[in-house]
Amino acid sequence: MRRAFFAFAFVMLAYSAFAGDAEVKAGQAVIDGQLKALIANDGAKAYSFAAPNVKQIFPTVDAFMNMVTNGYPPVRKPQSYSFGKVEQTGPGSIIQQVLIVGPDGKDYEAVYTLQQQPDGTFQITGCSLRASNSLST
Repeated sequence: MRRAFFAFAFVMLAYSAFAGDAEVKAGQAVIDGQLKALIANDGAKAYSFAAPNVKQIFPTVDAFMNMVTNGYPPVRKPQSYSFGKVEQTGPGSIIQQVLIVGPDGKDYEAVYTLQQQPDGTFQITGCSLRASNSLST
């Protein structure tokens, strides 16, 4: 009986780790999709990755794109980007670091928050941006 319990516990632990990896990959796909849409000047697609809380503040694609263009130039037109540290802060909640080389050639760190929606998809609930102290190579 004890072996069966430990086997079950091991399977559940492995499943939860896999579920976490799947959530992280889903969150990264959302960020990647939004960044690619921004680079392609596809405001409607970029806006589609925003969570309801963001859409409440920026109720139109134009308002959203104006905010991104004026407040987040490195996110709007990155030269390159890569995923950094990630943290799951709860079920269906992710914080993802994105390392960006901006249009000015400088390094930036964007920290995205994502939340799983009732339909199972992840959407971006926020993004903070700061200049990074590291050097691009």
